Amino acid sequence: MNLKRSLPALLPLVLATSFFAAGPAESGTPKQSPVNVTPGAIRFDPHAPKLDVTYGHSALELKYIRKDADKADGCTVRDHEETEEAEVEPGSGHVTVAGTRYDLVQFHFHTPSEHQFVGHSYPLEMHLVHRSAAGKLLVVGVPLRVGAHSVVDTVLAKLSPECGEPVDIAPVNLNSLLPANHHTLHYTGSLTTAPFTEGVEWYLTTEQTVSAATIARFQGLFTAGNARATQPLNGRTLNEVPRI
Repeated sequence: MNLKRSLPALLPLVLATSFFAAGPAESGTPKQSPVNVTPGAIRFDPHAPKLDVTYGHSALELKYIRKDADKADGCTVRDHEETEEAEVEPGSGHVTVAGTRYDLVQFHFHTPSEHQFVGHSYPLEMHLVHRSAAGKLLVVGVPLRVGAHSVVDTVLAKLSPECGEPVDIAPVNLNSLLPANHHTLHYTGSLTTAPFTEGVEWYLTTEQTVSAATIARFQGLFTAGNARATQPLNGRTLNEVPRI
């Protein structure tokens, strides 16, 4: 399958609901994330290093990530950079690229999807955050659409309240978080929350499914969304790379 040719199929052209990204739209720095993926920006490099994924099973702790702890109404008001974040057990998963190992630390969610595909958003996007021994970050972004029940439904079955206790989740197969289709796009960007640090290696997968009920539950908590707007590519390209 050629991602450049099949890119529009990643997203239904007609969405049942309209979504709007929150947060600052422009950055002033040249390699920011997220981006809008278009066919003209995709390249294929046969020499690009593969994304080697080694995931196991892990119990999870789902916690609410606060950005407004210093505000009197912080427990009831949603900051656009807040989210639900699942911490994994150390050593339960890692990826390797060109000989460098990045350990999975946590994964979290945004609504609508922060990355767009030919100008369209998914209702949710999951970010699996990995860190190397040297502190370099690699994030796997997974767009989530309404469909069959998946392990994401298990993770988000009960959301952690702001200013409340984390939710303990029984061990899950971390491999099930990723779609069966192994086509992946790579580019270099940034964190999508302050301080928007650059030098983050991004790998965008094809879509994974999640139930409509889970999407509604998450969007019911983050009613104004918690996604940063897309940033200019500024000449960057996305390379199609295999995931193994």
